[in-house]
This record gives sequence, C-alpha cells and structure tokens, in this order.
Amino acid sequence: MSELYAKINTNIVKIGDIEIGADRRIAVQSMTKTDTRDAAATAEQIRELALAGCDIVRMSVPDMAAAAAVGPIRRMAGEGGAPSVPLVADIHFDHRLALESIRQGIDKVRINPGNIGDRSRVKEVADAARERRVPIRIGVNGGSLDKELLGKYGGVTAEALVESAIMQADALNMCGFYDIVVSIKASDVFLTVEACRLFHSKNTGIPQHIGITEAGTATSGLVKSTIGLYDLLRDGIGDTLRISLTGDPVEEVIAAKTLLHTLGQAGIGRTGGRGGASGGEIGESRGEYGGIELISCPTCARCKTDIVSKINGIERKLHSIKTGKHIKVAVMGCAVNGPGEARGADVGVAGGDGKALIFKHGEPQYQVPESEIADALFKELMSIV
Repeated sequence: MSELYAKINTNIVKIGDIEIGADRRIAVQSMTKTDTRDAAATAEQIRELALAGCDIVRMSVPDMAAAAAVGPIRRMAGEGGAPSVPLVADIHFDHRLALESIRQGIDKVRINPGNIGDRSRVKEVADAARERRVPIRIGVNGGSLDKELLGKYGGVTAEALVESAIMQADALNMCGFYDIVVSIKASDVFLTVEACRLFHSKNTGIPQHIGITEAGTATSGLVKSTIGLYDLLRDGIGDTLRISLTGDPVEEVIAAKTLLHTLGQAGIGRTGGRGGASGGEIGESRGEYGGIELISCPTCARCKTDIVSKINGIERKLHSIKTGKHIKVAVMGCAVNGPGEARGADVGVAGGDGKALIFKHGEPQYQVPESEIADALFKELMSIV
C-alpha cells in the first residue's frame, strides 16, 4: 500500500452487512419511489432493487406512519428468498422520525442535523444511533442550505456546501458520534464535483456518498450523472454512489453498475486516479457487481428480429446474476454486425428473419425461433457463470 493511499484513506462505516470506505468496494445505492406507509409495495420494490444488485436502499420517512412501517418493511423485504439489503431512513425536520426508525431496526439514518432542531434533539438521535450501531449520513443539498451560509457566500457555492457538511459533522462529533457518511449534492453537475473535491481535500476521513441530485429523466439524468461521477471517480472520490433518475429505480442500479464496470475495464479506480485513493478500487470490484457486460444493437431497417421488446427484460435479468467472472453478452438484431459481435462475446445471439443463432465462446451453437431467444441465451450463460 502506498504512502499516499494511507494518508488520505477514509474511515470504514458499516451499514448492515455492507462496509464502505477504506479499501472497500464502491457500493451502489438507490431509493424507493413508493409510499413508505404502504409496507407491502415498498418491500416489493426493495426486493426488485436487491435482485438487480443494489447494495443499499434508501426510503423516505416523512411521517410517523412511515417510520412505524420500517419494521414490517424489513421483515417483508426479506421474504421469498430475496437477497438481504441494508435499509436507510431519509429524515427531515422531525427528530422523532429518526428515533422511531432506529427503534424499528433501520440500518442507517440520513439526516441534516441543522434542520432537526437544537443540540438536545441532535444528541438524542446520536445517542440512539450509537446504542444500536446505526451510522448517520449527513445530507447537504444545494436546495436546502442554511440562510446564514447563503448570505455569507452570496448563494449556493462549493465553499458553502462544504462548510455546511463540516458544521453538521462537528455537531455529531460534539455528541460523541463519529460513524458518519457525508453526501454533498446539487443539481448543477460542476458545482457538485467542485464541492466534493473540496470536501475530499479536507482529509476528514469521512466517506462520501456521491451523485447528482434532481438529475432528471433516464436520458438527461444519465448524461449529467455520468459526467459528474466520472470526474469524481477518476479523482478517487466516492465510497458509495447513486445515479438519480426520474422513473423506475431499478434503472438507477443498472446504470450505476454499468458505469462502474466500464470504468473498471478502463483501469480507472481509486488507486489509479489522479487524486490518489480514498476507498475500494473500481477494477477489483467489477465481479462483485455481477461481472456481466451487455452489448446490444440500436436496431435499424436491417433488423428482422424484435430485439427492442426483449432487451430490457434481458438486461434486468443479467444484473440479477452474481458472478466473479467478467462475462460479455451480445444481443444483436441482424446479420451484418450481429455474427461478428456475437462471436466476440462469451455468449451472444445474432438475429435473423424470425429466428436467431446462438453463439458461445465465439462458436455458433444452434438456431432458435425468435420467441426462445431469451431462454436460450440464459441457458448458455448459466453454463459458464
């Protein structure tokens, strides 16, 4: 381990069974979009996220009914053989919601100490969290900065965001609480990157959760998130991340895992980043995110196979497969580029007119009708996982 790595290493924070910080791998997060008071619907979405490979799931707790649902949600989410995933309660303003969520067995609490009241309330939350070994994530957003900081810096700036984060961490430290994660986010991509870099330069040892907040739809949000996260990860910043998209949260997980796979293959990771090391290396973590890379054709008039209706289901199922290997899967729709790409993959399919040819390790295997493409693809894939 290099001297640089040791100097700016982050603390280890344990969230349920997941450890972040130090040399641990980057954890992918998402957030439920259901009404948390509907325990059954929320538990079902958590199961979907866990099956997609999400490491940590956050849910909003806006009132006491939602806080009381935390326990039932935890129990139901673990039913039916679904993978276990740590849960985070997102709390604003009312410290009692944090206390109830902790009593209900939440794995982590997300608060802004500055908006839950005086120091006595912050201490209540800190004491309860310390007793149950529940870490606290301090969330600082550009849209909810303290008025004094806005006045001091003349608006939302990187310096204002970082000072807010450090003030909130100090408030918890004064209560004897140190099991902290910080997230600094804004909808402005470059402001977020600047603020996260500035916080990183302070060498606090606090792990960072990174992402672009209110990024937008699956198109605009993905573009903005990728630009920002690439810059931060290249600099060795970020211990957990979320790609925030308006829509299905499973798409957030797939996007985040794809980003980490791609950067890992390019050799971009914390130990190789420009800014040194602050946590686990992307390249080494690739297998832990499922290890499966999907390539698929955009389709055109040459395509004689209905790839579009199949690809989303195939992609979701691929991300539910756990493997330590790096496996490339190609789903191609025509005979022009299809056979070449399929041969270059570990498992591939090249579509034809109402049928498709299955490839494995570069060799053609057999033809299947269009309706059996997905089944044949997964049959061959599971034989090499």
